[in-house]
Amino acid sequence: MPRSTTLVLAVVALALVAACAPPDADDELEEMTPEPETAMPAQALVTPFDPATRPYELDGPLVPASVTMVSAWDVPENPLADPMLDGSAEGERVRWGYRLFMRTPAEAPRLTPSEMSCGNCHLNAGQRNLALPLVGSAGMFPEYNRRAGVDFSLEDRIVGCFMRSMNATNEVEDVGGVRALPAGRVTPTPDTEEIVALAAYLRWLSRDHADGENPPWRKKNRIPADALMPLDQLDPQLGEALFIEHCVQCHGEDGQGVWIGDKKAGPLWGPLSWNDGAGAARVYTLAGIIRFMMPYLNPGVLSDEEAQQIAAFITSKPRPAYPYKSQDYQTEPRPIDAVYYER
Repeated sequence: MPRSTTLVLAVVALALVAACAPPDADDELEEMTPEPETAMPAQALVTPFDPATRPYELDGPLVPASVTMVSAWDVPENPLADPMLDGSAEGERVRWGYRLFMRTPAEAPRLTPSEMSCGNCHLNAGQRNLALPLVGSAGMFPEYNRRAGVDFSLEDRIVGCFMRSMNATNEVEDVGGVRALPAGRVTPTPDTEEIVALAAYLRWLSRDHADGENPPWRKKNRIPADALMPLDQLDPQLGEALFIEHCVQCHGEDGQGVWIGDKKAGPLWGPLSWNDGAGAARVYTLAGIIRFMMPYLNPGVLSDEEAQQIAAFITSKPRPAYPYKSQDYQTEPRPIDAVYYER
């Protein structure tokens, strides 16, 4: 699809969302290049459809993997629009968790200097099929973490996302030989209030699902083993050409993301992106995300090989260093696609 056509479709999609949103939300969509805000206005994130008016069919509880301009930004389960959460401390915690999920840097500046949000990787607020959906995932914890070699609680897993995908370790300073964070920054822990709120949102998303069994849509963003290419056969230059053809509409040629209405794709490399200890820093992991989730309005059009070539290009670019990589994979073997680790 030509770049101009894709941009027009994206803008039309935003117009459709605005038309279905409460009147006050229109103001949130008029500015094409808004400045980041310290807090997300509630009306900007209210679900545009209810079950009676949704003009498309959900895939179980999820937005279908193959989206339309109508469904691309839909949030089927939105705590901001759930009156059952009114008037309780837990309800407010769930709603804050949702806002944290959708605009992480603005809502949790003390935990991350990056421009990555949870919603950049878990599309439609974690509710789109084949886009790392999190509905029903909370009941899977505690869960064994291969990288750490121990069981993780849900809160542990969220902390790991902050440390790696949100790069909460960035800008560490050596003060008398001791690592320290800049003033105003803190290291996330399982009981940090932002982590607790995010866990509350994910548990709310999982409230109708049984514990102990993976929902059928979990862990599906993986290219089949027999389709994985040897790393030395991947060509970052070919990946760059594919990136320019398919990805710059949303991510820009510099990979830093462009504003379309009130939406902005996350940066794919550089100091504001995820660090080199994140899951997306692994070539095959990133390729699976690209293969099934991208392009945003037309997911699934890339082949297994094309997704891997684009992933090789993105992982060839500079990004922040995770300072504790030496502590990873002490129990389990290191994956061959963890290209940022010393061999």
